[in-house]
Formats: sequence, structure tokens, C-alpha cells
Amino acid sequence: MNLKIGILSDPHRRSDLQKSALEKLLQEGACTLLHAGDFCIEENLRQLEETGLPYAAVFGNNDRSLLPLASFYRIKKEPWYLKIDALTVKLMHLPYYLTPDTDLIVYGHTHRFACEFKGSSLYLNPGELCGRESGQCECALLEYDRGEWKITHLFRPLSSEVWKQENFLFPSSTSASA
Repeated sequence: MNLKIGILSDPHRRSDLQKSALEKLLQEGACTLLHAGDFCIEENLRQLEETGLPYAAVFGNNDRSLLPLASFYRIKKEPWYLKIDALTVKLMHLPYYLTPDTDLIVYGHTHRFACEFKGSSLYLNPGELCGRESGQCECALLEYDRGEWKITHLFRPLSSEVWKQENFLFPSSTSASA
């Protein structure tokens, strides 16, 4: 099983930055998208839909006005437990459900990139799309193959169109078998 999952969070009305990140993730070969919320505007939901990729998204704490759109997009209240192939995933916005009960735990809200293993669960926050705290647009590409995890933190300063990256590799001995 070789998965490439694009992970995003916190565009906060910056559909221009989310569009740039989605284009980068598609260019890098993402075949599924996970979004940890705080869309704030429908355009950000529409962009996910327009990629044509399978996606899952959760409402953030700033998305109350979007709740009526739940039947039009693949978005749910947090936490959302789902499976991508054999990989179990918990998707949320607020980092309130950080129990190690799935292979992958994706969250947002903090506006800070983070990835670490706790037990057999990978915890991943892709950082912020909007650049409000860090001054950069951030997202992540997760590749999972035979128990090995590669996380690519993708980021670009708001003043630039040039994407940079840093990679994190977790061998199968640190991860759950899926």
C-alpha cells in the first residue's frame, strides 16, 4: 500500500493561499486530501471539491456559518474517524482528542507544524495555510508505504511563490502495522 495524502488546515478566508497549497500538493502526487478546518468561507470548501480527489474535512472553531453546507461537501464535526485503505485516521481541528486510538491523528488550530510518534500513532499538524502566525503558507504531504512514514512539510513565505520543504522519516519499527 503506497499512499500519498495531502494535509491542510487553517486557511482563514485565504482562498488564494489554499489554492496555491492545493496546486503544490497535486504537483507532488497527493491522491487524497485531509483538511483540519477553519475554512471560514465556502470558497475554501469548493476548492477541495474542485480538485476531483477524495477528501475529508472537519469544521473548525471559526466555521459555524458553514454548518448548513455539510450536506454539500464531505465535511463533518470533529473528531471524524475514517479509513484510507488500511490506515485508520482521526481528523479534528481542535487538539482536544489527542488519544492514540488510530494510526494517524491529524489536527489543526495551533497554526504550528508538528509531527511526532506517540506509541504507534503519528500525530500531525500541517501548520497554517493563512500565514497569520508564521508568515508562511504551510501544508504537509504524508507518504505511507509498508509501515514506513515520510512526512514532507511544505512551506513558502507569504512574500514568495517558491515552496521549500523539510522531510521527516519514520521507519516501520516506530509505526503501527497497517
